[in-house]
Amino acid sequence: MTIHTIKARGISVSLDLTVGHIADMVVEGGGRQLKPLHRAPWVDAGETLPDNLPEGTVRLSGDFLCAPFSRSDVEEAPLHGWPANSAWDVVDSAATGDGWRAVYRLRHKVMGASVDKILTLRDGHPFLYQEHVFSGGHGAISVAHHPMTAMTGGGRLAFSPKRFAATLDDPLEPDPARGRFLLAYPARSADLGHFPAAGGGTLDLTEYRMGDLREDFLTLVETDHGGPGWTALARQAEDDLVLVLKNPAELPITMLWLSNGGRDYAPWSGRHLGVLGIEDGRAAVGHAASIGDNWLRREGVATAFALGESQSVSFRHVIGAMPLSGGEPPQEVTTADGRMRLVTGGAAREVPFDSDFLRIGQPVAA
Repeated sequence: MTIHTIKARGISVSLDLTVGHIADMVVEGGGRQLKPLHRAPWVDAGETLPDNLPEGTVRLSGDFLCAPFSRSDVEEAPLHGWPANSAWDVVDSAATGDGWRAVYRLRHKVMGASVDKILTLRDGHPFLYQEHVFSGGHGAISVAHHPMTAMTGGGRLAFSPKRFAATLDDPLEPDPARGRFLLAYPARSADLGHFPAAGGGTLDLTEYRMGDLREDFLTLVETDHGGPGWTALARQAEDDLVLVLKNPAELPITMLWLSNGGRDYAPWSGRHLGVLGIEDGRAAVGHAASIGDNWLRREGVATAFALGESQSVSFRHVIGAMPLSGGEPPQEVTTADGRMRLVTGGAAREVPFDSDFLRIGQPVAA
């Protein structure tokens, strides 16, 4: 395994070059070292794992690029595609005037396209700024980020405005001998505080409770609000705030993966606890579904980027962490003039943020 680490004042990020997963992210805040990202318990355990696991599951960590998201049923590749399961090379890594910038290139092609991962850190900014660039290629590709955080005492969630939340036709773990789930499938709700539950009644999607053993997956569709899309998680025991931001025009959906002891088979074995995947994407489940007719397209939501020989496609994403203030996630997140403003219960605070990075309001490739 090869780890490549970049640093700026107050932040460091390490990339596992064998699979392109972020192995570690450390943010200095409030006199503490905050670690917002999850690493699966088996990665460093040296244990024998099942033979048929994708390399991305073997090395499951932090955040990674899915291209396609889920099944690779158009071009042969492992689950979530080659970007999540194979080697990346360091193309460039150097200090900038205010931090550090590194460029990595996937050794595999994806639908004939070369894929670059660009990580940028800025001095004093508690954020990792990411961009992925597909150059050339043919056909179309679905994409998603796959950041995962973990909690030991649960947490509270808040989101930018969403049109609705929906589950798929079937749960991830329908067999009670292998796992369990709590949400109803299929189901839909415009009220994130009251989503249909499998056993009747409703569940609050803004609350992550450690006592709820489950493996659940649902999709949140962004409404047209003109600002950045964001998810904020107030982790209670960790006493910090994890933030994930996107440009909704590039990545119009946020998929939530709630993995809390909901799988009993190896390597999960009931020990994958308190994990939340906050997966911003332009995708349906599976490559073929994403480029064909699917339920999201029927809602007017884009689920793939078109590739072409003489063109490039890029999208951007941000992950951050800071000490928790007031015990709750913010109700409002706005960005302007090099700052991010977070409003929680009438109290506001600001942190440094590259307010131009997400290209809000700029044209987006189809």
